[in-house]
Amino acid sequence: MIERYTRPEMGRIWTLENRYRAWLAVELAVCDAWAELGRVPAEAVAVIRRKADIDVERILAIEEVTRHDVIAFLTSLEEKVGPEARFIHLGCTSSDIVDTANALLLGQAGALILADLDALLGALEDLARRHKGVLCMGRTHGIHAEPTSFGLKMAGFYAEFSRHRRRVREALENVRVGKLSGAVGTYAFVTPELEKLALDRLGLRVDPHSTQIVQRDRYAQFFTALAVMGGGIERLSVELRHLQRTEVLEAEEGFGKGQKGSSAMPHKKNPISAENLCGLARLLRGNALASLEDQALWHERDISHSSVERVIMPDSTIIADYALARLTRLLGGLVTHPERMLENMDRSCGLYFSQRVLTALVATGLPRQEAYEAVQRLAMESWRSRRPFPQLVAADPAISARLGAELAGLFDPSFYLRHEDAIFARVFGPDAEN
Repeated sequence: MIERYTRPEMGRIWTLENRYRAWLAVELAVCDAWAELGRVPAEAVAVIRRKADIDVERILAIEEVTRHDVIAFLTSLEEKVGPEARFIHLGCTSSDIVDTANALLLGQAGALILADLDALLGALEDLARRHKGVLCMGRTHGIHAEPTSFGLKMAGFYAEFSRHRRRVREALENVRVGKLSGAVGTYAFVTPELEKLALDRLGLRVDPHSTQIVQRDRYAQFFTALAVMGGGIERLSVELRHLQRTEVLEAEEGFGKGQKGSSAMPHKKNPISAENLCGLARLLRGNALASLEDQALWHERDISHSSVERVIMPDSTIIADYALARLTRLLGGLVTHPERMLENMDRSCGLYFSQRVLTALVATGLPRQEAYEAVQRLAMESWRSRRPFPQLVAADPAISARLGAELAGLFDPSFYLRHEDAIFARVFGPDAEN
């Protein structure tokens, strides 16, 4: 299922081949930095660059013996490079290479996720603008509240996903650091100067104070940002699931020719994409919890985080990529029913005008509680009798006498969209800060 929506680029990032190539990029940057500092002959680095290559199967075969992935990687390089391989990994510890490479890999994955978010924002803006002014019922607690527009619904989600994009971008910047500070972060066999030279070559910032590792609060922020984004994906999906219910049917997922909804019931068209997305959001949250558990390592480092990250790094980024792409596709094929939106508004017999009547009565000087009780009495009668609320208000002699000619103007649904332009300007305008 995931393969149908996930771009191949995201899967390739987390292959062993690409992972080892990220390690190699770090090792080569260190060799270049040592050469610039005069510690390693430039001729040796040239040989290393020419001969060093990745042989995944050979690395895995060596690891069967060494039980250490970085040593297996280095042994494989030594076989390919020859004597000059003695300059590879000079002064480094395994985490210098792995954590710095992680920054490269997360950066690659994060760039794809940001592109996914841009595509989703485009789909949301398109829906919002096309449905600007399309009245629908706003609901609180699942109950009719006051009218809004379907355009405003989508504009609200656009504003939210703009915030998700900002959080992911900020978290990515926070993991865009490397470390080449040695076994416990004291630069015992390397130097801060070497670290800066190598990381500059890789486009990474220096972690100001690393131990044997880059501290995992950085990773926790990133995976938490994905989890919060997953909450936004689920919130939008839940909205669409509710709107597709038979009793509501204001919007529904596109249903392709030949598509089937149920093995038993041929009439079924189900919100399967939205339901799948709700489930995937749970995985993002669970992985975020795992990343939070990785923060408290022993002393300068233990290895309890390593097995966790081998799972959640590829899984969370692939899930995020898939979920965003599938949600964008869902929105692109979303079928809306404006006529049903108006029909559903009528189901509550105009009760959504109750606050307008209440406010108008208070404006005449009637005490608020007295006005509230008068309006509530008519509202409850409307619920019981199914008579239109505006008719009951107009027929009430006390209210009609107090409001007079103003009464007729209280029951125009367009009243509720009079500030729609202002909201759109705040969300989509050049100075928007969502």
